[in-house]
Amino acid sequence: MTPAEIVLAGPVTRDEVTGLCDDVRALLEDTGAPVVVCDVAGLGPPGLGTVDLLARLALTARRAGSGLRLRDPHPALHALLDLVGLRFEVEGQPEQREPPLGVEEAVEPGDPAL
Repeated sequence: MTPAEIVLAGPVTRDEVTGLCDDVRALLEDTGAPVVVCDVAGLGPPGLGTVDLLARLALTARRAGSGLRLRDPHPALHALLDLVGLRFEVEGQPEQREPPLGVEEAVEPGDPAL
């Protein structure tokens, strides 16, 4: 099933957050998608307003039985989210505890075959 997509262009004001949460809720109701891909490349420099927006969007998606995945986050946004303890799946990155594609684990001589 294809994920639902929303593109955020910034900066987003505090007054727009409720409307964006309503948009995500309506998008999930219309599509029944298991995840919303949120393109955050256009948000500009990250700040606490951006963190608040993403936290609220993630909560809205979770309450609707879906998840939120980020697309093209600025490295500073990724660092800021880590700093405040919010973890988001980022499109194009391997899932936690999974090696990236094309990476093979080393085998020691003498290891038994599986």
